[in-house]
Amino acid sequence: MADTFPGWHGTTIIGIRKGGRVVIAGDGQVSLGATVIKGTARKVRRLSPGGHDVVAGFAGSTADAFTLLERLEKKLEAAPGQLARAAVELAKDWRTDKYLQKLEAMLIVTDGAALYVITGAGDVLEPEHDVAAIGSGGMFALAAARALMDSDHDAETIARRAMAIAAEICVYTNGNLTVEVIQA
Repeated sequence: MADTFPGWHGTTIIGIRKGGRVVIAGDGQVSLGATVIKGTARKVRRLSPGGHDVVAGFAGSTADAFTLLERLEKKLEAAPGQLARAAVELAKDWRTDKYLQKLEAMLIVTDGAALYVITGAGDVLEPEHDVAAIGSGGMFALAAARALMDSDHDAETIARRAMAIAAEICVYTNGNLTVEVIQA
């Protein structure tokens, strides 16, 4: 049955750190096969466990991503202001827990200082060049943002331009953005 089901596709999420700010931007398209189901989904969220702001963007299954975001919030409540520790604990649980292992999503998270990609393989990656991207259009957005990083543009402008380029190339990405900015 799983082989014949077309599956959910899409999403482009980008995280950019520049000039003391970190921006995470995500498109709003949700597709099922060749059909756009929704164009206004919010795949970037602001979390505030214990009064410490964290911004997270997700690619993959929405229910799986929400499960991971809830777990991340709990980890942050247990270790307030320690995003690296919470991210590592989440990745460790995700990799070793039989239920969590089946979750199909990826996260980009930031507290305004650190920027991480968290995967179900147990990875907590801090990107080189202060740019991270995930999802079907992620590599298009990543390439565009990397090309713009040496410009005079701020992080938000770079994120918006990179997402516009990804939306022009990736059929599973649209230009309806959710953008969250957080200061270092």
